[in-house]
Amino acid sequence: MDTYDYIVVGAGSAGAVVANRLSADPRNRVLLLEAGPASHPWSHIPVGYAKLVNNPAANWLYSSEPEAGTGSRRLPVPRGRILGGSSAINGLAFVRGQAQDFDGWAQMGNQGWSYADVLPFFKRMERYEGDGDDAFRGRDGPLRVTNPAPREPLYAALIEAAGQIGIVHNPDYNGAVQDGIAMSQATIAARRRMSTARCYLDPARRRPNLRIETGALGQALILEGSRCVGVRYTVGDRSEEARAGREVVVSAGAINSPQLLELSGIGQGDRLRSLGIEVRHALPGVGENLRDHYAPRTRWAVGRKGVTFNDTGRGLGLVGQALRYALYGQGMLCMVAAPLRAFVRSREGLEAPDVLLGWVPMLTEAGPKGPRISRQSGMTCYAHAMRPESKGHVHIVSADPRKAPAITFNFLSSPADADLTVRAIRIARSVMTAPALAPLQITELAPGPLNSDDEILDWARRVGETTYHPTGTCRMGSDPLAVVDARLRVHGIAGLRVADASIMPTLTSGNTNAPSIMIGEKAADMVLADAA
Repeated sequence: MDTYDYIVVGAGSAGAVVANRLSADPRNRVLLLEAGPASHPWSHIPVGYAKLVNNPAANWLYSSEPEAGTGSRRLPVPRGRILGGSSAINGLAFVRGQAQDFDGWAQMGNQGWSYADVLPFFKRMERYEGDGDDAFRGRDGPLRVTNPAPREPLYAALIEAAGQIGIVHNPDYNGAVQDGIAMSQATIAARRRMSTARCYLDPARRRPNLRIETGALGQALILEGSRCVGVRYTVGDRSEEARAGREVVVSAGAINSPQLLELSGIGQGDRLRSLGIEVRHALPGVGENLRDHYAPRTRWAVGRKGVTFNDTGRGLGLVGQALRYALYGQGMLCMVAAPLRAFVRSREGLEAPDVLLGWVPMLTEAGPKGPRISRQSGMTCYAHAMRPESKGHVHIVSADPRKAPAITFNFLSSPADADLTVRAIRIARSVMTAPALAPLQITELAPGPLNSDDEILDWARRVGETTYHPTGTCRMGSDPLAVVDARLRVHGIAGLRVADASIMPTLTSGNTNAPSIMIGEKAADMVLADAA
């Protein structure tokens, strides 16, 4: 059995950061375990998310349980299974969230997590290459973040249309305020995806005190009494054990982190006993508090030709897009999955936006190998509440680590979420029917001729999808259902922390990759401070 100072389980958005920062001190021996491969050819190219969202080579390919809020459908829950985790397969949007998100965490009793506390870590992690106030933006960090210009005429028209209904253009939604419409800031630079594998692990790979083990599936944490002392895992058919002299940091994500805790006997006693797992530490909050953004996609036909990627990204047009990418790093192959987004207040009197709209400059349709570009010219606009109150759970259904856990979201179970979803769709309609878009000859395809709140909500339940932002299943707090404390230490177990999106008490206002990386930075800082 090998011994290290620190073992990090999961090399994703947060885990890769933790491994980099802990191994920066040559006195620390660090083992980083990742269940997936080291890389995939499509993980380097920005548009590779279209090839990886349904690809088992780099994706856990989870799905949710059927439920009333989704019309009894199973929804895809893609999660990265590769160095870089979901940062290596995601849609590349860089959104920190609002100051109010983190101030809310602190107000719940999580000392050290206010916006003023986390801003230094956001700045430390990023090398922002756009215009912005340096009081809010970092310029020297490992993660390259760019702010694409609205080169496509469609984007400029959408920004103008939003302005006509009172949604102002905001050149830096990660700066002083989030409100407004803007091009999506991106973890894309020099034509390449800026995953945590590239930005945090590549610079650290040659360190003799860091061992990166890929294809390593976590089986269970090794507990001695009330202390975690190591990890059992498999590489292929080979069983391995490794011990941690100081700490184990679980960074396996909002689905796999609670799974590993439960497999180790940490969780709800009755549930574990029913699966034949010895209860080592009863912790009822493990796997609870699951939240995600539930986002119906409104669909719009565009009569004017040559405006969307349905016209310019198929056939010979795809050759042109490849040339644009190769020569200039522009176009369809180098875009965020939703290149334009708006953070909107659904009504007067709110202190901050509560609704997100995101535009995709094409229509897609189901194909034999996953989504493909439709022949019909058009665009998609998804619309959702940013801070949903509906909560679900993730729990193992077997003592076998290879068996996928059951994921239940309970989407739209909160009346507030249902109301905001309808409002978000109505705001999307207002933008799409504004005068600035009239020359594009736009026609609503979906939800179509549905006008009452009940009709729109029923449509949302039948067609909505997640935006792939699961969080909260190892929630931070000090109450009986919290899993970790404000220093991310698992309640009741020494030598064990969780550091990833699962610790979020509430969902942040936007995409979760940036806050997950911040959590990795802050976790590593706390581990090193406590060790000192």
